[in-house]
Amino acid sequence: MTLDSFRPKSVAWFRPFAIGAGKIGLTPDACTIIAFIAAILAGVAFYYSEVLLGALLVFLNAFFDAIDGALAREIGVAGPYGDFLDHVLDRYADVFIICGIFAGPLAPWPVGVFALTGVLLASYLGTQAQAIGVGRFYGGLLGRADRLVLLIVVGILSFFIPQMIAGMFLMGWLLVLFGILGHITAIQRFVHVIHELKQREEES
Repeated sequence: MTLDSFRPKSVAWFRPFAIGAGKIGLTPDACTIIAFIAAILAGVAFYYSEVLLGALLVFLNAFFDAIDGALAREIGVAGPYGDFLDHVLDRYADVFIICGIFAGPLAPWPVGVFALTGVLLASYLGTQAQAIGVGRFYGGLLGRADRLVLLIVVGILSFFIPQMIAGMFLMGWLLVLFGILGHITAIQRFVHVIHELKQREEES
C-alpha cells in the first residue's frame, strides 16, 4: 500500500493550509505552479550536490502539490482543467528532480534512466486507467507521495552521509529503488487495468 492510498484522508489534514493559502490570495493554479518551480529548483540543487536544499525544495513541491487540489475543492473550482495541469506539471516535476540527480555526480546516468522510465511508466499507467474509463488508479508499491517522502528522507541522510556506499552515493541507490519499484508498480497497474477490463467484458 502506498501513501497515495491515504489521499481521501489527507483532505482534512491540508484543509487549514488551503484556507490559509486562499486568504493570502493564492489560487489553485498558483499553488500548482509554485510546486513546479520548487521541483525545478530541487533538480538544480541536486545537480550541484546540494542535497539538503534539494530535500527542502522537494518538501515544498509536495506541500504545494497537496494544497492546490485542497484549495480548488475549498473554493469550488475543482475541475478537469486544474486536474490536467496538475498531472502534466507533476510529470515534468518528476523529470526535473530525477534528471537533476543523475545529471550531476550523485548517480550514474544509466541508473537515472532506469529510475525515470520506471517512474514515468507507473504514472502513465495510473492515468491511462482513467482515460479508458477504469478510473484513476493509485495502487502499487511506489506512488508519487512515496517517492517524494523518500527523496526528502534520503536527501537529509545524504547530507550526513556524503560518502559513497558500495560505489554509489545514497541518492544513486535511491534511484535504483525508484527504478525497481517503479517498474513493478507499472506492472501492478497494468495487471489491475487488464483485470478490470476483462471483468467488464464478462459482465456485459
